[in-house]
Amino acid sequence: MMEIDLKKAAARITEKVKELCKKKSVNEVSVEVMEGDPRDVLCEAVDKHHATILVLGSHGYGIVKRAVLGSVSDYCAHHAHCSVMIVKKPKNKE
Repeated sequence: MMEIDLKKAAARITEKVKELCKKKSVNEVSVEVMEGDPRDVLCEAVDKHHATILVLGSHGYGIVKRAVLGSVSDYCAHHAHCSVMIVKKPKNKE
């Protein structure tokens, strides 16, 4: 049952991505859903699609959380066979 829910969620996200790209006039979009450890899946996708850049978001975890959970962006920065851009969440100006 959980697997069915995950596939439905992936389908919804995929449709949202396609709609967003269409609104921004980005027409040549390929969307692929893959299963596995995000670090490995992203690095494999870079190789499979001969990517020249991988753009990732950062959760902004501190040292302790990053040590316990690991950092996908850090792993990819060291193992992907292309340039990696890590985009940080903007800080609040309050």
